[in-house]
Amino acid sequence: MKIYKPTTPSRRGMTGIDFSQLTKKRPEKRLLKYIKRSVGRSKSSGRITVRHKGGGVKKLYRIIEFAQTKMDAPAKVIALEYDPNRTAFIALIEYQDKVRQYIIAPQNLKVGDEILFSESAQLKIGNRLKLKNIPVGTNVYNIELESGKGGKMVRSAGSSAQVLALEGKFVNLKMPSTEVRKVNGECFASVGMVSNPENRYYTIGKAGKSRLKGRRPHVRGSAMNPVDHPHGGGEGRQPIGLKHPKTPWGKPALGVKTRKSKRWTSRYIIQRRKKK
Repeated sequence: MKIYKPTTPSRRGMTGIDFSQLTKKRPEKRLLKYIKRSVGRSKSSGRITVRHKGGGVKKLYRIIEFAQTKMDAPAKVIALEYDPNRTAFIALIEYQDKVRQYIIAPQNLKVGDEILFSESAQLKIGNRLKLKNIPVGTNVYNIELESGKGGKMVRSAGSSAQVLALEGKFVNLKMPSTEVRKVNGECFASVGMVSNPENRYYTIGKAGKSRLKGRRPHVRGSAMNPVDHPHGGGEGRQPIGLKHPKTPWGKPALGVKTRKSKRWTSRYIIQRRKKK
């Protein structure tokens, strides 16, 4: 973690991510893609359809390989890079046939290391193997929810799930949220913990830095007029005047369950996450 000196009021308490461990190189051109932005005003109506987003520094999407397309072929890590689209760092790997791919970099992965995607690979950081072949107590990340569909869960900086038990064809996993769920043992997962665990301590420090990330100002509902927000109105500073807070469109907010009760994955949840 990089800590800035308080040279200005906004720099006081400001922290940054330490990029000294990353490789100083340009991103792989073949693995870059332009994605059109879909925030801000609608072209048809001219109204703001996605609030509090817009502007920001231009960035290209890095094509990440979340699945295991080249099985039983060792790959060498040739670079560790920053990805502006995610909190974790990414690693550039190269196979013996010179094919290159980006993957989510685990913590403690170094340039020059060799990794392998195989059904029963060695239990080594960065290796990807089936859940049924991973011992109990091992930390894993980039976990498949359905076999062959690629990693969907546990991909953010510093996160990892723990293998708790093997029951029949399912493996019990303790997720970063403390939720315990069953996942098919045929699904693949990577060994280790996602890189950049210090991201949780990152302090933006000033509004300008937030604008560079594409975040526009967020106005409190209680500071608006009644016509603009259910919390608005009143002389001076007033409470919201409601029993429970609402969204600008009048729907209940804060503490309301939004997960669909009939999701097909609900039957695989053994224990719900602990409330804070």
